[in-house]
Amino acid sequence: MLVHPWDAGLDEAEWQACHATIVDDPEAKAELLRRQLAHFQPDGDHGPVAVDQPPYGRILSGIRGLRLEVTDVRAKFKYDDHKPVEHRSTVAERLTERGQGLDVPTARRQLRRLDRIGPWKS
Repeated sequence: MLVHPWDAGLDEAEWQACHATIVDDPEAKAELLRRQLAHFQPDGDHGPVAVDQPPYGRILSGIRGLRLEVTDVRAKFKYDDHKPVEHRSTVAERLTERGQGLDVPTARRQLRRLDRIGPWKS
């Protein structure tokens, strides 16, 4: 979760959603780079990533890796006004039944929106 200036007054436990570990070991950094290249260039359009080989070996010393372990997720609610009224009502009911965090206020808002917006008209 990003920390914004307006969150500065919160206790650390209220906003911290990940644990960060700095990666400085050359082989561990090479592995992080291999994973990133595999994701962003899945066809393998890059040179080999090895600590002692070009093209990446000599630049690994200038890279600092950061491994993030996600410890909490806070999701944004999407109202989906284009969905059928029945679907939106069911979502509100299930949120009310679950009753965690902001579920109940979100369900109330969804029901107010249903009263105001009704069926989607394109």
